[in-house]
Amino acid sequence: MDLFRKSAGYRYLDAFVLANVVELGTCHFCNRFLNRENDPGGRTFAQMTHASRSGARNFAEGSERLKTSYASAIELLDVARASQCELRDDYNKWLMMQWQAPWATDSADSQRVYGVRLDPPDYGKDINRGFCLHIMAQAKKFESDLFSDDPVVRANTLLILISRTLNTMDKYLKKLGDEFVAEGGFRERMSTVRSAARAQQDGTQEEGPNCPKCGAPTRLRKTREGNRPFWGCSEYPACRGIVDYREQPAPANR
Repeated sequence: MDLFRKSAGYRYLDAFVLANVVELGTCHFCNRFLNRENDPGGRTFAQMTHASRSGARNFAEGSERLKTSYASAIELLDVARASQCELRDDYNKWLMMQWQAPWATDSADSQRVYGVRLDPPDYGKDINRGFCLHIMAQAKKFESDLFSDDPVVRANTLLILISRTLNTMDKYLKKLGDEFVAEGGFRERMSTVRSAARAQQDGTQEEGPNCPKCGAPTRLRKTREGNRPFWGCSEYPACRGIVDYREQPAPANR
């Protein structure tokens, strides 16, 4: 097991790609359709562009934090998700100000946008340049609606893209939650990696009977209090099975 969890793979996730497409589309929408007449204080412009930025940047920061902390990572990812929800409400409000309601999910217009699939990323050696080119290419797949001259069409398209972003974010958060339950957090990873390193350094490390919970080999360990020996599962912290040392002697060394 590696001590640090890999995090850079988030750029390949549909959730992150969509969050960036939403940000790009929102900036174009605000630049084109918000002005001194309908947004005299510039608050709506600032709010919408900030929410779209937060949805993408907090996703990136949260994913990077996975290296050392599931707790702070999931918290930041939840902020990214909440920002997308806030932006969704801004577009709903904008449509209502035009006396419009969002497209029905089963309408032809909605289904056209939902039907556009993202291309798989291929960033090449220059990942930063490749990523930017990929985001622009994915935005252009929705070009007829996302950059329509009709602001109502643009707003509805962005609402659908936000919905798709939230759906994929939820799947990502669930995956991270399942990983945390199965593997534990960073401190547990440190304990596991250190135990494995000690076992490798000590060639005489005894291997005991199979774990009663998962069947993996157990290794001789000692309690923190009392320094009493016991057989602990080698898959700890994923498995916490133990065997009483006194009842189960180790097999003879060969």
